[in-house]
Amino acid sequence: MLSALHHPQLADCRRLFLRNYEVSINIGVHEFEKKGEQRVLINVDLYIPLALSTPAADQLHEVVDYDFMRETIAQRMAQGHVHLQETLCDDVARIMLAHPRVRAVCVSTMKPDVYPDCEGVGVEVFQIKTDK
Repeated sequence: MLSALHHPQLADCRRLFLRNYEVSINIGVHEFEKKGEQRVLINVDLYIPLALSTPAADQLHEVVDYDFMRETIAQRMAQGHVHLQETLCDDVARIMLAHPRVRAVCVSTMKPDVYPDCEGVGVEVFQIKTDK
């Protein structure tokens, strides 16, 4: 699979990522899923132009902070039950893409405990800002 960094609009970007962030969230369409939380693994890739993310003074304010990704996910989770992983991915991606330094985002979610015979089921969304 070709990396998103090979996309022409992302050639001048660095990739900031959050891997297998494990959260417990009330998610699902079935009645038994609505009664409790499920384990979900979330992955995020943010594509940030080098011109907006290359620190000159080695200071945190010069870059997009990893906490931004975690806090965005926490804010979405605080909104309560979500039926579909697609909705969760779209919501997180939309909020992260609204950050002024972020040019593109890839978000995936995976529910690892749904089926005993596979690692998990999930969804992924990739979006690039149209106004570069």
